Amino acid sequence: MLEKRLGKLKGFYKRFRRLPSYSEMLQLFNLASKNSVFKLVNKLVELGFLEKERGKLSPGEKFFSSPFLGLVKAGFPVSADEELDLLSLDQYLIEKPQSSFLLKVSGDSLEGIGIFPGDLVIIERKNEASSGEIVLALIDSQWTLKILRKNRNKVVLESANPKYPLFYPENELKIFGVVKGVTRKL
Repeated sequence: MLEKRLGKLKGFYKRFRRLPSYSEMLQLFNLASKNSVFKLVNKLVELGFLEKERGKLSPGEKFFSSPFLGLVKAGFPVSADEELDLLSLDQYLIEKPQSSFLLKVSGDSLEGIGIFPGDLVIIERKNEASSGEIVLALIDSQWTLKILRKNRNKVVLESANPKYPLFYPENELKIFGVVKGVTRKL
């Protein structure tokens, strides 16, 4: 029952970009009293799905989590063991949320390493990167995502698509971040 009500809360949040009021929760959950809503809200706060600060509700750490049922082989079929756990994609993909942001990929220069147009990349803000890391860089006043290569005294940006050349900075090269994850909708 709690999962169903949490699903309704998530649906409301997705539709209206806010959590419902207690009065709206009465209708949403088909409950008869605000006391029932109060108890439900407190349970969701206790479980980490909601947070309450100065009487105002907001999504908690687990609000955007999805059930994580375990592993599945991509080879030959095997029996699946169902083990319910919750996993937030934010927690899984973003190690440092305070210094991370998302960008939508345009272009095909990184297709060889599995980054395609329309994908979202998670960038962690950094001014330096190691050779081989995928970086968000400003090269001669142009923004790009490329693989950073350092050879002795030379720095070059490399594509992962053979139709693109190596990119050598003529005037400037500034690193603004490193790609830490990629996600796409199918």
